[in-house]
Amino acid sequence: MSPVTHLFASWLIAAKTTNHPCDCRLVTLAGVLPDLDGLGLLVDLANQALGREETWYYGRYHHFLLHGILGGVALAGVLALLARQRFRVALLALAVFHLHLLCDLVGSRGPSLHDLWAIHYLAPWQNNPMWVWAGQWPLDGWPNRLISVALLGGCLTLAVRLGHSVVGVFNRRVDAVVVQVLQRWWDMVWRALPPGYRQSSGR
Repeated sequence: MSPVTHLFASWLIAAKTTNHPCDCRLVTLAGVLPDLDGLGLLVDLANQALGREETWYYGRYHHFLLHGILGGVALAGVLALLARQRFRVALLALAVFHLHLLCDLVGSRGPSLHDLWAIHYLAPWQNNPMWVWAGQWPLDGWPNRLISVALLGGCLTLAVRLGHSVVGVFNRRVDAVVVQVLQRWWDMVWRALPPGYRQSSGR
């Protein structure tokens, strides 16, 4: 799935299971950082645009370097060193890392029915077992879009309730503004609802 989808899913888990903004940020990043092994795509595209010898760093290393247990443990270890509650963050980081793998396993296929992305769980060891699912849907397919929209809805709803949002992973000042706007919108919608509905909802 796309990094944005991973971001939403990881933040929802982090926001519900951590009690400090720093730890929330670190757990969220654990669900996104595995895709750093796809940055070779930038080199491939640059070489192609400049007429240099063609390279295949993206196809060779994406879902290989940081999509195995070795990469997951390394990421979790580094993030835990930066955390307040190190043991909790390490466990949560491993959990969202494996969620990342699951999402990629089910929804990262290329345009062709045979263009499946495999997960090399024991990489970079040789002859490692490979996870692949023949029913994998396309990266830009409607299931991924639907999941992303649903996760975004969950993130917005939770942000109103918690007072911080996924934007805080990148900038807490901007996050404060975003949450203030969301809460104002939510209050406008709430006041527009029939009084009977508001009473039955118990807010």
